[in-house]
Amino acid sequence: MKTKTLIELITLSSSLYVLGRDTHLFEKFNEWSDDMVKDVNGVASTSMSDENGDELELIDKIKLKAEHLKEELDAKIEDAVVKLYRKINIAHLDEIRAVQVKLEKADATIALLEARLNKIEAKS
Repeated sequence: MKTKTLIELITLSSSLYVLGRDTHLFEKFNEWSDDMVKDVNGVASTSMSDENGDELELIDKIKLKAEHLKEELDAKIEDAVVKLYRKINIAHLDEIRAVQVKLEKADATIALLEARLNKIEAKS
């Protein structure tokens, strides 16, 4: 069981690597960075204030925006991982069902063999 889990983790890691090097993902990152630049420029021109009512500096505004984007990215990654694990769980359920079917067939075969053995013992 540990080997199977290790193989699944390796598979997950390689899948994430392939996803990371996908050009579509890089294009999306470029698009997000362009949006961030526009937002930062928009934030720089607007006034934002802290708890005390003092206007924040540009660096503080950038930090707030970066934290917001980090939270969004974390949420999107979490959704993708949840979907992946649901697919893995479904695969495990299919394997368990297949094993259950084999077990039922084996039980039927064992019952048949026991009946034959009892019949042979009764003749002797």
